[in-house]
Amino acid sequence: MSNDNIHRGHRDRLKNKFIKNGFDDFEQHEILEMFLFYAIPRRDTNPLAHKMLDKYGSIGRLCDTPIDTLIEDFDLTKNAAVLLKMLPELSRAYISSKVNAKIITRQNAVDVLRPMFIGSTGEKLVALLTDAANRLIVCEVLSKGTLSDTPLPTRKLVDLVLRRNAKFVYLAHNHPSGYPTPSTGDLKCTTVISKTLAELGVMLLDHYVFTDYGYVSFKDNKLYSRYF
Repeated sequence: MSNDNIHRGHRDRLKNKFIKNGFDDFEQHEILEMFLFYAIPRRDTNPLAHKMLDKYGSIGRLCDTPIDTLIEDFDLTKNAAVLLKMLPELSRAYISSKVNAKIITRQNAVDVLRPMFIGSTGEKLVALLTDAANRLIVCEVLSKGTLSDTPLPTRKLVDLVLRRNAKFVYLAHNHPSGYPTPSTGDLKCTTVISKTLAELGVMLLDHYVFTDYGYVSFKDNKLYSRYF
């Protein structure tokens, strides 16, 4: 039997296994191996999947790796590297599309904001805007980069608020380090934006810091609520 037939038979078995139970019965290397089928059609992707996981430890860390590094480390085509980078972005889009929150509260605001940070390897600041009846208007990325290292996106937020006639704002940003404790820059940014919005008759209701493991709400923490 030719190698092509062997690979085709193995791929068909993995596809049928997925059709039956999704990824529930898959090992991590099998998930990655099957995903790579669609970018590398004529090569056994099993050894490559093992090599990738040996180097990076998990699918998540692999997909967080820059495209140029993936190409260099594993001799990938640009198509294969882009496919891997699409995985967290597709996950974010999928989860965001499943959130059906039309009336926003401080509780379900977290469900709307959290997916915005899936696959983010750097910090970004997101604003969620609602009208006077707490109805969702928009959830949008304001800036990328640490709040202390980049100019405050206050003007962009003000323009967005005025253009969309928003009355309430929720801010959120992420800490890729995994530590949700707000930095001095985070606190200063919150104060500046809160005061600026108040002058427009708009209220900043909360500021969240997300990590892969949880989040911190400024309003729920007595140490940070005074910065509003």
